Amino acid sequence: MKKFKDTDMQLLLGRVLRAGTVISISIVFFGGVIYLHRHGHFIANYKVFTGTPAFLHQSGSLFDGVMALRGQAIIQTGILLLIATPILRVIFSAVGFILEKDYLYVGISLLVLLIIFTSMLSGHTG
Repeated sequence: MKKFKDTDMQLLLGRVLRAGTVISISIVFFGGVIYLHRHGHFIANYKVFTGTPAFLHQSGSLFDGVMALRGQAIIQTGILLLIATPILRVIFSAVGFILEKDYLYVGISLLVLLIIFTSMLSGHTG
């Protein structure tokens, strides 16, 4: 088996970050074009708060909104993907450290993931 090099891991992590960013920005742009095409002629009324879209509160509604080509849902999906990109980088780092048999950094990577997921589930911020 070919030995996994540190430069290979750095290239892989760079590609993961680059691909995640480019894909999420493309999705947000596509959603923005759809949203402006459908709602660009409306004048925003910021004096009255009308609430948030239903897909933010109901489970499965975001997917339904994307399938219905609703601009706001597509934009939200792109933003979620952008948030998930660095989390995916930490996961790839942990796998890379496992392949390198660097168990100290595996533990650190898993600790970072635990902190991220704990803060996401608890709703507390830094």
